Amino acid sequence: MLSSKTYASETSNYPSIYDIKINSLAGKPLSISDYKGKHILFVNVASKCGFTSQYSKLQTLYQTYTDNLVIIGVPCNQFGSQEPGDSKAIESFCQINYGVTFPITEKIEVKGSNQHSLYEWLTQKSKNGVKNSKVKWNFQKYLLDPDGRFIDYYYSITSPTSSKITKHLK
Repeated sequence: MLSSKTYASETSNYPSIYDIKINSLAGKPLSISDYKGKHILFVNVASKCGFTSQYSKLQTLYQTYTDNLVIIGVPCNQFGSQEPGDSKAIESFCQINYGVTFPITEKIEVKGSNQHSLYEWLTQKSKNGVKNSKVKWNFQKYLLDPDGRFIDYYYSITSPTSSKITKHLK
């Protein structure tokens, strides 16, 4: 059940998250609209970060709530150059070390002048209709409801299995 927070209405002037274009790690279009009807948790990920072990809890969360949640990992090399690998290295790392089965996108920039439109939407109230934020570090999380509306964001220190997140999924 959703809290009494204000959400961008479907009839508002805000753009839809489902219209944003991004590719999968394999370089093929990943259609966010394929996940309509599920919560979506976007997480900027990196393989050489102190928070990298969160991949394990992200996979647990994904398996636990598979009927109503998709996690989308978004590799980014903007924080301490902690995601230096190419697509094959990232995929291999995630599968071998953490058994990741949730979707992972191409490597993008989540802040700055080359910020991807996905993160423009996630971090700008003028686009998501709810609040502004800045991506502070790897493994910052952004949660959307099953209608593609922004719920909230969580800093890296918030565990993926925290009740701050899971309370929205029950």
